[in-house]
Amino acid sequence: VFSTDRIIAMSFPSSGKQSFYRNPIEEVARFLDTKHADHYKVYNLCSEKGYDPKYFHYRVERIFIDDHNVPALQDMLKFTASVREWMSQDEKNIIAIHCKGGKGE
Repeated sequence: VFSTDRIIAMSFPSSGKQSFYRNPIEEVARFLDTKHADHYKVYNLCSEKGYDPKYFHYRVERIFIDDHNVPALQDMLKFTASVREWMSQDEKNIIAIHCKGGKGE
């Protein structure tokens, strides 16, 4: 996990057997709700898989980038515009960003 004051980079929030070696989605949600209630947005940059956005109060944006690949310029522009908008809404707002393995951030 990589973190600054307003950016958290992590591996995929997982459930089932994968939660033994990746971040358990319930634990990720509990952490974000405890530390950043109503002030976080999750960015899923994984094209291979998703999860139910209800865990994060539907504040999830998905940008489809294949793991270990360079994203398209259009996707990066969409991502950065969304982040700028979210962060400018409130100085308490943070983002949590992940790809599949947590190494691409």
